[in-house]
Amino acid sequence: MLLIYTQKLTPRISYIFKHICLHILGIEVVFTSVIEEFISHLGPKISYGKKPLGNELFFQSFGLLEQQGFETIEITVKKWGDTFGFFSVSAQSHLPFDIFSSSFYMISRYEEYLPHVKDDTGRFMASESLAFKEGFLDQPVVDIWAYIFKEKLLKAFPDMLFPEIKLTVHPVIEAAQPYAYKQKGIFRSVVGFANSAFQGKFRNIIARTQVILGTQRDPLDTFKWIVNTATRSKFNLTVFFLLGNSLIFDESMNTHRQRFKMLIKYVSDYKEVGLIFSFNALCNYEMLKNETRRMEEITNRSLSSSMNAEFLVNLPDIYRNLIELEVKRDFTMVFRDTVGFRAGTCTPFLFYDLDYEIKTPLIIHPAAMTTLAFQKKYASDIEKIVNATLKAVAEVNGTFTMIFSNKDFSATENNKVWRSIFSEKLDEYAQ
Repeated sequence: MLLIYTQKLTPRISYIFKHICLHILGIEVVFTSVIEEFISHLGPKISYGKKPLGNELFFQSFGLLEQQGFETIEITVKKWGDTFGFFSVSAQSHLPFDIFSSSFYMISRYEEYLPHVKDDTGRFMASESLAFKEGFLDQPVVDIWAYIFKEKLLKAFPDMLFPEIKLTVHPVIEAAQPYAYKQKGIFRSVVGFANSAFQGKFRNIIARTQVILGTQRDPLDTFKWIVNTATRSKFNLTVFFLLGNSLIFDESMNTHRQRFKMLIKYVSDYKEVGLIFSFNALCNYEMLKNETRRMEEITNRSLSSSMNAEFLVNLPDIYRNLIELEVKRDFTMVFRDTVGFRAGTCTPFLFYDLDYEIKTPLIIHPAAMTTLAFQKKYASDIEKIVNATLKAVAEVNGTFTMIFSNKDFSATENNKVWRSIFSEKLDEYAQ
């Protein structure tokens, strides 16, 4: 247990210290604002504030954790050993930066509440983030700072015990389009045939015909391979299905069909199944509620995990709706087209609502990348980048989450690398 003295315990201080100490380092913390209690305590203890009380292990506050609301902050990022730091403090502090304020800035997604340029879909873009601009998007800086803090604690309190924490591997599958040709219905199939004929894609016409007649497997129906691979592996897996309408007509299907429901049931017998909230539902609570109810009726269990269509996170409204629906985990904290740690961390964290200044029960599972990011920017360096990111997460014993699609495992030459990463590389790292 670590005792922390602070002159005034704010919700932000409680939130970020518990995240760093308990969720990342695995140690319990207790707070006090009584000087006598702090002085008489014989175990590990630190103080956090503007000035030290004496010669104790002191970490100076930049001031962000004592404030309320949000406002534009001028931030200067500096190189700090092999990582980066911001919110500089005086030499009185045992660290040159207030890593607690910095960590709060990152995982609360403070910058996403401020005015910013959105992309065409309404997403917060990687190019707008501090981490991208300053060159540390590829580092889980919050976890790195936590382990620097741990080193300071062990130096001051050599007998302090920390539990052994191991890397967790938790890939997810985004299955918004489970089939290319199956379960489309007569109207969508006719339109599909017509479009292929108009575009001269005669191979697609042949493939669609064979799938509909049952003489060939649908190219996107990779779920048996996914389930068999994941069952043999040591990592966790969540597969997400879309029940609402897709934004692209060709990709949409009749999700009320019994065979589609049987697919969800089949996957849920072996691994966790989550829900992709449709794009149109993200700003409509009743639609969110209806899609949640439908998934729960199919699986006969409460919905625990969700992600948002098009990886859209509109803070804080969408997360408030998830909390109202009693969804436990969200997996949308990722940049769709850029590899890196959007929230600066590879450890799941509780969503903090900056408007209300409260810690919520919704757990945000940050993902390091989507396979979509490799379609343009990193197509020639897939294995190199995945290996480097896995190594970065392993060094801080975090959780490596990568978002695949069922399309990534179809039987084409281009998909061999994704099959290899999913079936071999991730299992190699999984504990």
